Amino acid sequence: METTVELHNVPGTGAAMGWAGGHTVVIDRPEGRAGGMGLGFSGAQMLAVAVGGCFCNSLRYAAASLDIEIDVVEVSVTVVLGGEPLVTQEARLDVHCTRTDGGDTSELIEKTKQTCMVANTLQRGVKLTVGTRAS
Repeated sequence: METTVELHNVPGTGAAMGWAGGHTVVIDRPEGRAGGMGLGFSGAQMLAVAVGGCFCNSLRYAAASLDIEIDVVEVSVTVVLGGEPLVTQEARLDVHCTRTDGGDTSELIEKTKQTCMVANTLQRGVKLTVGTRAS
């Protein structure tokens, strides 16, 4: 299984637009930083969205596998940056989830922690290759 996204610069700006199928997102630097105009998410914000979004999706899959109906899902993700070059040193998720039957969600959240693809990828590491292609 593979997933590919494309990113191109947005003409007249220093931002990039990424897309997969009919979904798009704008990535930029904060205004005044390396030509950034603050038009979209920063790289750190995109990483946090990937972690949190994957956790939300995995929570739904886990709930379905446990035959649990959930009604409220709220996830806050904080990434801590540091070092030179700048890297993410830590990511913290704060999860609030409720079941429609009012039951406990601790088993559901634990199962989600075990199955969340992005979180598990970050914890285990991933091989990254950077190549070039002709225009």
